Amino acid sequence: MDLLSAVLPTPIQELSNAITEKAGIKLYIKRDDLIHPTVSGNKWRKLKYNLLEAESQGNRRLLTFGGAFSNHLYAAAAAGKALGLETIGIVRGEELADKLSPTLLFCIDQGMQLHFVSRGEYKLRNSEDYLRELAARFDYPFIIPEGGTSALALKGVGEIVPEVKAQLAQVPDYFAVAAGTGGTAAGLLSAGVNVLAFSALKGGEFLEKDIHALLNGQHSGDLQLFTDYHFGGYAKWNQELITFMLEFRQAFGIQLEQVYTAKMLYGLFDLIHKNHFQKGQTIVAVHTGGLQGLLK
Repeated sequence: MDLLSAVLPTPIQELSNAITEKAGIKLYIKRDDLIHPTVSGNKWRKLKYNLLEAESQGNRRLLTFGGAFSNHLYAAAAAGKALGLETIGIVRGEELADKLSPTLLFCIDQGMQLHFVSRGEYKLRNSEDYLRELAARFDYPFIIPEGGTSALALKGVGEIVPEVKAQLAQVPDYFAVAAGTGGTAAGLLSAGVNVLAFSALKGGEFLEKDIHALLNGQHSGDLQLFTDYHFGGYAKWNQELITFMLEFRQAFGIQLEQVYTAKMLYGLFDLIHKNHFQKGQTIVAVHTGGLQGLLK
């Protein structure tokens, strides 16, 4: 599978400035945005074992879910084209059929069949009855949950931990990640590390329950969930966040995007500034990619 010939291990880069030096901590960023040119970041990690499972079953058709600016749909479409698989996207919002986002246009260009459903129907995406109905309707494709988040996804995300351990010659005190469905946080926790998860959604308190449900009790790391850095909700932002992104790129030469990674790093630097961490601790922030959604 050519898709799996990615840049591994992805680079790790130290982020040092006056804030980290004053706090006496070491901060690094794991550059998973560089893992693959179109299937980037946590989406590559989450799709890896899903795609291998589909291949083992001999299933050449994938079906998955997402919204107008879904990084997951974008990645699944690109992966499908690279591997010669048929892809089907169930898209939240019937009205989007008449107003295609750049993300959805890319999916179409990659050969993905888009099917637009009402927001009410979309809420059924995890219902066993609805999934059986979809399977029959689309000739029994391999179904991947929204965001790629599944037990198979956790295994792929968990592989970040041994990579970082080898790169730093230690396991950091914390991994920091943005959280949408919670799959990346759950994958890291499944590898036995402590995780700082920053919700990109307004009212993201439910993520703690969802993350623990994904783990099904099989983890040894601790989770801290932060829900105050959403900047108004999913795919919302303000000038303060954009200014942070620009200053971050100027300081470290790394591009963030405003939906996930900028919110996570804004929150992380705020916590460091407020002395949330003990001197001598090490934190690794994971750049989960998604740059296709930059200010779109």
